Amino acid sequence: MSIKFKSVVKTQPGVAGGGERKYYANPVMSGEMNLDSLTRSIEKISTVSGADIRAVLYALVDVSIDALGDSNIVRLGDLGSLRISLSSDGKSVAEEVKAGDIRKAGIVFTPGSRLKDMLANAKYVKADN
Repeated sequence: MSIKFKSVVKTQPGVAGGGERKYYANPVMSGEMNLDSLTRSIEKISTVSGADIRAVLYALVDVSIDALGDSNIVRLGDLGSLRISLSSDGKSVAEEVKAGDIRKAGIVFTPGSRLKDMLANAKYVKADN
C-alpha cells in the first residue's frame, strides 16, 4: 500500500506578486469509499448484515450529533475522536467574552493510534503527472 502525491506550487501569502514560488508534496486521491462501499467491505470481514452495518453507522452520526451538542468529546476507539472547536473575538477581560463573540464553530477529528501508525509507516510514491 502506497500513498500517492504530486508536486504543487504555492506562493507566499500577503506578498505582492506572490513572492517566492515553492513546490510542495500534495496527496493524490484515487477514489473514494462511500457508505455502500464501506458497508460491503465490513460485511466481507464480519458476520453482520449490510442492513445492520448501515443502521449502526447512521445511528453513530445521530448519537455523535447529540453528544457533541452536549459538549462531550466523542471517542471512537482506534478510529479517533471528535470534538467541537470555536473561534471568537478576543476580549481583555474574561467576563466580557459572550456567545455573540463566537465567529465560527467547527468539528475537529483527531485520528486514533492505528491511523497514526498507518501514516507513520506509510510509503509514499510520486504520481505520474
